[in-house]
Amino acid sequence: MCGIAGTYRWPDGKAVTDRLTDVLAHRGPDGAGRYSHPAGDGEVHLGHRRLAIIDLSDTGAQPMAKDGLVLTYNGELYNAPELRAELEGAGVRFRGTSDTEVLLEAWRRWGTDCLPRLRGMFALGVFDERTGELVLARDQLGIKPLFLLRRGEGLVFASELKALAAVTGGSLDVDHAALVASLLYYWVPDSRCAFREAEKLPPGSWLRCRPDGRVERGRFWNLRDVAAEGRQRALHGDLPDLAAVIEESTRQHLLSDVPVATFLSGGLDSSYLTALAARGRPGISAYTIGFRAEDARFEAMPDDLRYARQVAERFGVDLHEIEIAPDVLDLLPRMTYHLDEPIGDPAAINTFLICSAAREAGVKVMLSGMGADELFAGYRKHLANLIALRYQRVPGPLRRGAAAVVDRLPVATSRRGYRSVRFAKRFLSFADLPEETAFRRSYTMYDRGDLLGLIDPDLAGTVDDVLTEHADVYEDNDLDDFVNRMCLADARMFLPGLNLAYTDRSSMAASTEVRVPYVDVEVVRAAFAVPGARKIAGRQGKAVLKEAATSVLPREIVYRPKGLFSAPLRAWMSRDLSPLVREVVEDGLLVRSGFLRRDALRRMVAEDAAGQRDFSKHLWHVLTLEYWYRGATSGSGQYSPATA
Repeated sequence: MCGIAGTYRWPDGKAVTDRLTDVLAHRGPDGAGRYSHPAGDGEVHLGHRRLAIIDLSDTGAQPMAKDGLVLTYNGELYNAPELRAELEGAGVRFRGTSDTEVLLEAWRRWGTDCLPRLRGMFALGVFDERTGELVLARDQLGIKPLFLLRRGEGLVFASELKALAAVTGGSLDVDHAALVASLLYYWVPDSRCAFREAEKLPPGSWLRCRPDGRVERGRFWNLRDVAAEGRQRALHGDLPDLAAVIEESTRQHLLSDVPVATFLSGGLDSSYLTALAARGRPGISAYTIGFRAEDARFEAMPDDLRYARQVAERFGVDLHEIEIAPDVLDLLPRMTYHLDEPIGDPAAINTFLICSAAREAGVKVMLSGMGADELFAGYRKHLANLIALRYQRVPGPLRRGAAAVVDRLPVATSRRGYRSVRFAKRFLSFADLPEETAFRRSYTMYDRGDLLGLIDPDLAGTVDDVLTEHADVYEDNDLDDFVNRMCLADARMFLPGLNLAYTDRSSMAASTEVRVPYVDVEVVRAAFAVPGARKIAGRQGKAVLKEAATSVLPREIVYRPKGLFSAPLRAWMSRDLSPLVREVVEDGLLVRSGFLRRDALRRMVAEDAAGQRDFSKHLWHVLTLEYWYRGATSGSGQYSPATA
């Protein structure tokens, strides 16, 4: 895991690449490298910051140049041993043991055709000294980020958006459509970027720059096609051995020359992963979080710690418990800076604090259970949308009566919150809507009317564009299985846009690599070969994953109520952050600029304080958006915590 950057036929490219690479120092504190070479009538400059995981010697240093090919690469290649053996059989001689050299030689032999053969996570740049061409590529599922910016015939790229913002001297304009999308979802979808000129290279794709100025794009992997193939497998009864696929993926993800640990929340996904990892690495460490007792009580949070302790004791895992009682006033601007774009999920703070603790203990690599909920229908929204289909058959008068009763119930008092009431109100906000609209509304922050009432009226057309984009992604497939349609949409939007994005930025801010064994190409293929009826059975989400896990885990862990990898937001907002909320609502930059409406924010604060509605997540995201916007519009080009 590292940070990569570079320029191609870009003015003052060497100095720009040096600056890009310096901004990414936190991603790779173990080493830095530079490379320069003519490219047509200009130059190419590649930079690299190294976090040494495999082959800690200098033979793994980057950018790696060998026989006319040069590679700067961020990621891990878990099938490197198999590819290495195949290449050695074809006569290739290796200088070291790094997966970087395996990737370089695979590229030499197969070019872009090597990309679908790679099993891992990666973002890379390959320069061919013979042709003068630079190719950028990103892994199949968007685990690793790659931002780029083109001007004329020049290109600049980096692992993080903040690096591009820093080297362009504050000249990047905020894309207000991306901010509207962020308000809707509480993250910026992978198809958009917070700055107008910049873009994210799509997952499973590559981009080739030629010295004559031509640019070519291509795809080597498409999740929609994988889901369609999975449907055909299911129709023919070709169901995968899910337990075997997940066990193999976990084993491969343990490949490392440095210590590896796991996240362990005590929930199904992390417990299953930790149990499998402990087979391969007895005595492996795990990290778990808890919250201040008063915060957990106010939020009505389940006691996940006891389950994590039970798993650790059963499988001989060295468990480290971290209490999350952060100075959120200090962490908010820091996390906003590190996250690159306005992301309103407080789980980013949890990830950062866990990874920081692991790094202090000498751990560079962590395994996460990320992705299982998206692929196997484990979120409450998945089950809720199925229940909504049945709810719509209830006579209208009964539905209206139930809604009226629930609407009068408080979501919190001054002493505690009521999760069941929050869930009921959330359910009723979408239960009567058509399929795609209901699914979107089940996990977004606002309906169309509320969003229009919150922002500048001139952005009404932008709101419709954002909503249409979601409908297009949800409907552009032939799946006739509602559950798998939801899973496909999540794997294409929710997973790369939010969960993988905050995991990458938060972990790399602590100079730590997080690996995600569930977000593996073979696990994904297996997941979409499972019919939706086996993912949600009765009222059990992730039913097929639970069946697989019962061979390893006790039933108490497998079938326990779902936990939350989140934070006690209501407690933070009503105590620690209350003065800041008032400041941002009354005199924030977004309000003064006209992007957000003060009267709408005031109503949200008042209804939340009265305990009638739960707007804690909405207001938290307004804070993250405000801090991000301050930094992005400072005009200094120094996109940093100091400007946030």
